[in-house]
Amino acid sequence: MKKIYSLLLLALLMACGQKTEKKETEKTVEAPKQFLTFAGNSANGKHVVLISGDEEYRSEEALPQLAKILSEHHGFTCTVLFAQHPDKPGVVNANYLKNIPGLKALDTADAIVLFTRFRALPDEQMKPIDSYLKAGKPIVAIRTATHAFNFTEEDSTSSYSHYSNAYKGDMTEWADGFGRLVLGEKWHTHHGHHKHQSTRGIIPEESASHPITNGIENGEIWGSTDVYGVRLPLPGDAEHVVLGQVVNRKGEYDENDVFYGMRPTDDEIATVNDKGITVNETLMPIAWTKSYQIPNGKVGKAFTSTIGSSSDLMNEGVRRLLINGVFWALDMSVPEKANVNLVGAYDPSAYGFQTDEYWLEKQLKIEDLE
Repeated sequence: MKKIYSLLLLALLMACGQKTEKKETEKTVEAPKQFLTFAGNSANGKHVVLISGDEEYRSEEALPQLAKILSEHHGFTCTVLFAQHPDKPGVVNANYLKNIPGLKALDTADAIVLFTRFRALPDEQMKPIDSYLKAGKPIVAIRTATHAFNFTEEDSTSSYSHYSNAYKGDMTEWADGFGRLVLGEKWHTHHGHHKHQSTRGIIPEESASHPITNGIENGEIWGSTDVYGVRLPLPGDAEHVVLGQVVNRKGEYDENDVFYGMRPTDDEIATVNDKGITVNETLMPIAWTKSYQIPNGKVGKAFTSTIGSSSDLMNEGVRRLLINGVFWALDMSVPEKANVNLVGAYDPSAYGFQTDEYWLEKQLKIEDLE
């Protein structure tokens, strides 16, 4: 009998041990990271929310690096948000247009850096963006942010369809959508030949003393992304800071090269683009400032740069332009020559569209971008 009792006691202890082990295992399973946070310091005290979500220019790579620079070198607390499919939380899916978790972070944001393209976010995610802009808080916009949102007919129930690129609805003050009203321009055209003509930043004499150009030499800014076309003059009080010179590719086109065969040393100034349109007689702005005020909102400051893909960030001048833009937007003193050294390993991808299957197979975890 004692032997039976001993066996029962042993079985009971083993069962309890298994339950305890299971509970401990369950405790160690953490939910996937759906956004990244980089701590700042108390001397700075500013919170910057960086919103990625474009299919082409690798904002999911560019913005974590910008956040690291802002945090590590300048003390900003940074939150970086990403496009992801609701069924695959914590995994980047740049092609999924309707979900960017974590936008609640805008409630405590002092500035946002926006790098999205044609997003059609649900109302509950658009509301924090709309509230932020109504509060007149500063925004720094990169490349495709001129066409940050787009709601199609199937999204007609959205309360924010007026944010759409080229909006032509009844809310006439929103004509051409978010890009035109807030930033000064919507998606217009490729002024340079895409993947064949690069961009060199020219600082005109009237902008040489602008704080956003601090520490940047004329011609130092370069990127393999082409110059975007804009309608001139820009509206309202918009002022150009940097102009874009269209530069021909000197070497051979290389689809496997991060710059597609273009180089910062290319020195042949283009006369026309691939459509036969004359370029460089009138240089397009690639960086400009503007005040904005959406209906029922306060006045705010916007800085827009149409250069800034993940591969563009290999250029020190581009990094400094964007970092300076954050300081300017926040009404902070812009450093004479901001530290914009890359933080950690940075090996950006070439820009370009990818298939839905590509993102499913890639399984790029947000925590891997930390």
